[in-house]
Amino acid sequence: MPTDVHQHIWPPALIELLRSRTTPPYLDGRTLHLRGEPPYDVDPADHDIAARTRLAATDGLDLALVSLSSPLGIEYLPPAEAAPLLAAFHDGALALPAPFGVWASPCLSAPDPEAVERELHRGCVGLQLPATALLDAAGWAHCAPLLDILTRHDKPLFVHPGAAPPADGTPPWWPALVPYVQQLHASWFAFRAFGRSRHPRLRVCFAALAGLAPLHGERLAARGGGRGEIDFDVFYETSSYGTRAVDALVRAVGIDVIVSGSDRPYAPPVVPDLGADAAVHALRTANPARLLHGRT
Repeated sequence: MPTDVHQHIWPPALIELLRSRTTPPYLDGRTLHLRGEPPYDVDPADHDIAARTRLAATDGLDLALVSLSSPLGIEYLPPAEAAPLLAAFHDGALALPAPFGVWASPCLSAPDPEAVERELHRGCVGLQLPATALLDAAGWAHCAPLLDILTRHDKPLFVHPGAAPPADGTPPWWPALVPYVQQLHASWFAFRAFGRSRHPRLRVCFAALAGLAPLHGERLAARGGGRGEIDFDVFYETSSYGTRAVDALVRAVGIDVIVSGSDRPYAPPVVPDLGADAAVHALRTANPARLLHGRT
């Protein structure tokens, strides 16, 4: 089953709620306003359900997993503001036609494990958390009750970049290349230091190859952090990276934990040239199946 584990679609009800807001995150017509990023012109075609369904077919996908865009910052809004936005996303995303599946998202200003469990029962494949929620021991402890629900239901966690801090005078690509990557680095090392011991059976997937954090294994060993043993329940999604980066990560962690993702509509899918059809099959089919369903 060829799978893309990382896409985004905003259901119509979510778009209308974003247009009704006057503080970030909000839409002014087609312009998206966030606290840490420059205004962004949203192309309506990016969230046209029929067009995206055709695009998924063109990409040869049997499954495309959509999630809330964590840089919006919805998870951290006060509960009364977050609840209708999360409901609009979950209701709309779960109603999408094949081949779409859904990562659930929680309110983190007042975490509710029962709400996460309800979305899993409704059909969500697992839970997405922003990397900003998992930067240190306190973050992993704060989210532990939500992660316990995942372990209980044998569902995976997807770690996605969160909101970027304000950075005046920086170029438009700055958030994606600096804070997003830094968040993924910190959350990956924090999982190794604090998360894995608390959640020994949790399957975790880090977006964007965890910002290439595993390539620092030699430095980790040199600084007393261990030899960088491979955790076969930690996966790395490929969005925005190509052959050189994917090849480097394969050399560090092996092919069995790399999964294909695109970040559509913000980036097109890239099929890395790893020199063998078996490698592409692993990224697109076998490894996503292990992420979602565990070892067989």
